[in-house]
Amino acid sequence: MSEITKPPLSALPREPRLPKFDRGQRVTAAVDLVNDGSYPDMPENALLVDGGTEGEIVQVGMHTESNTPVYMVEFSETRVVGCLEEEIAPA
Repeated sequence: MSEITKPPLSALPREPRLPKFDRGQRVTAAVDLVNDGSYPDMPENALLVDGGTEGEIVQVGMHTESNTPVYMVEFSETRVVGCLEEEIAPA
């Protein structure tokens, strides 16, 4: 008789977390936002947005691996930054 093994909990798919914020909503950066290497034309670890800066959510997406919301926030006419929920707060 063969033994049945269960996959580790980390390998199981997570239920998608519903977004707390909506497109068009005004938010502020809860912390200084720095480039994690994914923002083009800026050095890694460069300051993108100062904490407390206001912006507007222009798109709400989902991180496919973690099933968590990702918010594209326009902090100025030229700077749109991808943010996690813990990085923004309602304005």
